[in-house]
Amino acid sequence: MQDTIRHRLVQSRVIVEDMLADQEFIDRLEGLAVTCLEKVSAGGKIMFMGNGGSAADSQHLATELTSRFLLEREAIAAIALTTDTSALTAIANDYSFDRVFVRQIEALASPNDVVIGISTSGNSENILAGVKAASALGCHTVAFTGASGGKLAPLVDTAMQVHSDITPIIQQAHITIGQILCELIEKVISERA
Repeated sequence: MQDTIRHRLVQSRVIVEDMLADQEFIDRLEGLAVTCLEKVSAGGKIMFMGNGGSAADSQHLATELTSRFLLEREAIAAIALTTDTSALTAIANDYSFDRVFVRQIEALASPNDVVIGISTSGNSENILAGVKAASALGCHTVAFTGASGGKLAPLVDTAMQVHSDITPIIQQAHITIGQILCELIEKVISERA
């Protein structure tokens, strides 16, 4: 058991060190924070979508913005498209599971919004469809993915790819990236107040 513990901790350390050493990755994350701030300042919101663990990450990150992360500040408009069970089940039943995010984006999104699709494989059909719908509306689209980026990375304006093919390691990195993004947004907004 202890070998497994050490192995997973080493994998976590390696992926964080990889992100830390990748200046292009750091620049891209900073640029995403700037874009989010511009969109929110213009009356937009940040929308998150994902399946399974990525759905939980969507809720987690949206809550960090609407409630608070580290600082007392105004609420930041953010939505997890994974939380309305009535919408999810009705859309899946009436259309298909591939459209559960599309219909919500069509109903709720505007060009001032940022839409973040979280998919470790980059191949989740409902995330691909949601990103395409968001792009058609003029939203800034973002992917949190794994090493390959799958079909998702080429579709988005900003791809945050984690250089791993191991799902739990990618998920750990996604929450790290997401929390850094929330901190950057929160810090600037609190400084403006």
